[in-house]
Amino acid sequence: MAPYKPRRRFEREFKLEAVRLVNQDGRTLKSVAEDLGLHPNVLSRWRREFLRESEDAFPGKGHLTPQEEEIRRLKRKLADAEEERDILKKAVAFFAKRSE
Repeated sequence: MAPYKPRRRFEREFKLEAVRLVNQDGRTLKSVAEDLGLHPNVLSRWRREFLRESEDAFPGKGHLTPQEEEIRRLKRKLADAEEERDILKKAVAFFAKRSE
C-alpha cells in the first residue's frame, strides 16, 4: 500500500495565473498542466470554474461568493421574521383567552 500523500492546496492567485496561461497565451491545457506539475483534469476543472464564475471564482475555504452571501443573509432574515410571527401569534392567542 502506498504511503498517504497529503492533498496539495493552491492559492487563488496561482489558479488564476494557471487559467490565464491556458486562456490568453494560447497554450494547450496539457502543456500548462505539465509545466505546473498538475493533472490536466485539475486545470480543466479550474478553467470551467473560472469561466462559470469569472472574478468570483476560487473564493477560498470558508469564503462565499457574493450570491451565496446574499442567500445566507436573506435566509437569516426570513428565519427572524418567521420567529417574530410565531411569537405574535402566541401573544394574540394568549390575550384572546384572557379577555374572555
